[in-house]
Amino acid sequence: MVQTDRHFAGSIPAIYDRYLGPLIFDGYAADLARRVAAASPRHVLETAAGTGILTRALIAALPPETALTATDLNQPMLDHAAARLGRERVVWRQADAQNLPFPDASFDAVACQFGVMFFPDKPTAYREVVRVLKPGGRFVFSVWDRIESNDFADAVTKAVGALFPDDPPQFLARMPHGFHDCAAIAAELRAAGFGRIDVETVSLRSRAPSHRDPAIGLCQGTPLRSEIEARDPGRLAEATEAAAAAIAARFGHGPVEGKVQAHVFTAATGNRRE
Repeated sequence: MVQTDRHFAGSIPAIYDRYLGPLIFDGYAADLARRVAAASPRHVLETAAGTGILTRALIAALPPETALTATDLNQPMLDHAAARLGRERVVWRQADAQNLPFPDASFDAVACQFGVMFFPDKPTAYREVVRVLKPGGRFVFSVWDRIESNDFADAVTKAVGALFPDDPPQFLARMPHGFHDCAAIAAELRAAGFGRIDVETVSLRSRAPSHRDPAIGLCQGTPLRSEIEARDPGRLAEATEAAAAAIAARFGHGPVEGKVQAHVFTAATGNRRE
């Protein structure tokens, strides 16, 4: 986690928020926030909040009296989120999802959008969620499906990999899209102490005003950037252009549209409220 955290620094948070938010995250944030709000929670914890994309959706979906705490291991990401959203509705706190700094049974719901795959010790993180949830509380989180089911990420990975055939950067395939075995995830959740576990595969359409936007967002707004620069510090622009060309070849120039697909889990602790 520390190594990945170090790569979400510098200009990455702003690029991540500007390009990837509307491209692949906003639609899932609205969906996840709706699921959280459906249980009428009074106290909600968000882990791996990043730049606040899900946080914004939670603010919109939850009534003003609902207390919302947003956490992330990465302080620059939280700083970016707090600067945009302020501190009126949200308590921002730097925290490790594997060692949450909250008392037992503090929250009615815990939400995490596309963050679980980055936790090095996922069983420990799941047990921490169980610990801080009240009886009947819910853990609602999303993970990406395999990279072949996510058009822009797949195209960018192949294009950038072709520039470094001896050592292709595989961050997107390895991390965000490498944790998609629903049965294995459900088994770990049960072992951590969750009872009922529901999972839904959600397919959406990802849209951008230009074929360059997904290339910039994925090449320069994620740790894929660090992998490119580790191989050759001077080839980031070239890699971005290669990714943009691949997207244009597959989806056209100008406004582009592609498939995104994710799995959304809702895991409940004991004495679940219906």
